[in-house]
Amino acid sequence: MGELLVGRLRDAMLGIGQDNELPSPEQLPVELARVHADFHTCHYAGLARRLPRLIRAGHALGSDAEGDHLDLLGQSYLLATRMLIKLDEQQLGWMAADRARHVAEAAGHPLAVAEAARNLAVLARRAGWEEQALSIALNAADDPGLRASRSGAAERGLLMQSAAYSAARQGDKAGMRELTDEAAAIAEGIGGTTALRDHGGAGSAPPPSSSIASPRSSLGASVSVKG
Repeated sequence: MGELLVGRLRDAMLGIGQDNELPSPEQLPVELARVHADFHTCHYAGLARRLPRLIRAGHALGSDAEGDHLDLLGQSYLLATRMLIKLDEQQLGWMAADRARHVAEAAGHPLAVAEAARNLAVLARRAGWEEQALSIALNAADDPGLRASRSGAAERGLLMQSAAYSAARQGDKAGMRELTDEAAAIAEGIGGTTALRDHGGAGSAPPPSSSIASPRSSLGASVSVKG
């Protein structure tokens, strides 16, 4: 089933082939919710049908895609990235993460931009590019747009957790401690309650939930996030 999902995602991302059962624009939010449910329950047969179709439908809107519909395409690419990372499909993962970031930037959605960057950091770390993974996460965490809400703070915590992991992989114990302390401080600031949904789990903490908490775990901290 994994090969079928990867093949259909590849074709949807490359615009190869066609699907005569694309959902209407009005149906897209419902389809996105179903795709997230399929992901969290590991229902790969459903994902293989719905996620590529959702990406095709988002692209089919063309220049009319704006606002919520553009954000929905970005969310589809974020989920595709997470799935491709999970299946160890690095090349397509890079492509999906880059598209997720560009679509999120066009939609003006700082949380989605940051999550796309976190996925890119995961991919960079898996490629052995620890320093680049660290830079990607820290640069994304500096976005002022993440400082305006609790969800933005939680996303910053996830990015700090990712950066801490990269520092640990480099053998930088002092840097890892500093970053995990900052992640723990963010968690305390948001009260340790769930601040994001359908984020996380991409190569960092296992689904269905992860949390930034103190005292330290293996990395020193965890951010309260579902997904």
